[in-house]
Amino acid sequence: MIILTLIQLVDFIAQALVLLVIISIVLSYFMSPYHQVRQTLDSVVQPLLAPIRRVVPLVGSLDFSPVVLIILIQVLSFAIINLLSILR
Repeated sequence: MIILTLIQLVDFIAQALVLLVIISIVLSYFMSPYHQVRQTLDSVVQPLLAPIRRVVPLVGSLDFSPVVLIILIQVLSFAIINLLSILR
């Protein structure tokens, strides 16, 4: 019972983080970086993107670090959920 709850929690957190990254990407095109909503969102997403940006170079003017972050979140959540389901 507890493990099932943990699995659902890990899945929810992973989906929420991916959604926040996507919203951050979309808002970066339309909203001023000084807007309160964007600053709040960036305070959550940027610490996750910063280490990836040090490793993944820009390709022209394209930043692929959000894509890498989304893939890492998905892989990590998949691994944690599989590990928890083995313990069940």
